[in-house]
Amino acid sequence: MHLTVIGLNHRTAPIDVREKFSLSKDAIRNFLIENQSGEAVLLSTCNRTELYCVGDHPTNFFDCPEEFLYTFDGADCIKHLFEVASSLDSLVLGEGQILSQVKEAYAIAKEVGATGTVLNTLFNRAIAVGKKVRTDTKIAYNSISVSYAAVELAAKKLGSLVGRTALIYGAGKMAELTAQHLISHGVEKIFVTNHHPERARALASKLGGEAVAWDETGTRSLNVDVIVTSTGAPHYVIKTQRTRDIMARRNWKPVFIIDIAVPRDVDPEVGSIDGVTLYNIDDLEAVVDEHVQQRREEAVLARKIIDEATAELVERFKYMPFQPLMASLSERAEEVRQREMRRASSKLTALTVEEQRVIDNMTRMIVRKLLRLPMMNMNSSAGTPNEKFYADAMKGLFDLDDGGVQCGQN
Repeated sequence: MHLTVIGLNHRTAPIDVREKFSLSKDAIRNFLIENQSGEAVLLSTCNRTELYCVGDHPTNFFDCPEEFLYTFDGADCIKHLFEVASSLDSLVLGEGQILSQVKEAYAIAKEVGATGTVLNTLFNRAIAVGKKVRTDTKIAYNSISVSYAAVELAAKKLGSLVGRTALIYGAGKMAELTAQHLISHGVEKIFVTNHHPERARALASKLGGEAVAWDETGTRSLNVDVIVTSTGAPHYVIKTQRTRDIMARRNWKPVFIIDIAVPRDVDPEVGSIDGVTLYNIDDLEAVVDEHVQQRREEAVLARKIIDEATAELVERFKYMPFQPLMASLSERAEEVRQREMRRASSKLTALTVEEQRVIDNMTRMIVRKLLRLPMMNMNSSAGTPNEKFYADAMKGLFDLDDGGVQCGQN
């Protein structure tokens, strides 16, 4: 069993690299369906894209320089996923969204049949560990979100958001959270736009704001102070020339734009236009760092939980290659026992029900005791150079089917 993860995240790759590997749910499904050479789960968020595999992973998936990538195998892979699910590896330490994203990635993979015993076990345990960390520590206490960090940055750069107006591109959860934070910071008026007008109207109504038609955003942009983009579009929705024209009509009155989408919604060249201050999600790290110190002690406690859970799962996985083999051996022995019991019963017709029960129990115990030592020796060889020897010997001696599990490759 070769368990591995290959990926990139906000620590190893800049946003212009990460956005190339940011995948929609449909794209993830299609990839997993087309690459079913083994178990796989593909996790894609604004700050990371990771491919978890049992067996060889598709070598052409991450078409980028190796300096942006990391790979973890075996116990290191397990620990890494536990840290991801517990938000220890997030841009915002303690944020809660990543656990939901891990659940969703696993659900998609399971739905298309891309998971098996190993990844089912791994991801169910990772989700449980993520919940335990949030329950048993205060790592999420006073944790800020990316959306909150974006608003904090705007408030810091503009001095105050009181009485300001803001235009939100997008109507998803991130857009809603950002708008709520803007309102709590004193923004007087919120405008919402989306390619789906009904979604823009629904969010604007919820916020007490105003929906704006997509083709009217240029006019609305003439008077706003802050623009936040979070659409999930595969292309830029705010482009350079159009923005330059708008700024000229504004007489170059300053506007603060925060792009928290991956892939990015705003052409980076927009930031070079007079009067425009543009920040993307990578620029939020400085804001996040101001709030992280108070949760670092809780992270120490979280790592203890993760280390214990990792050791437990490593031990469990050590014996996993033998489980199908031992199940086959037990099934073969039980078939023989039941066949011989039927033969004996046909000749011992005068046995009472109690006598039949005693004989049945006796034969079960004989089988169990005969198999006990071979199974103990198999378990003892797990993870050692003798593992393959015992597995092959058992399969050969008893003509067993191991269900395709490969031993001796830990």
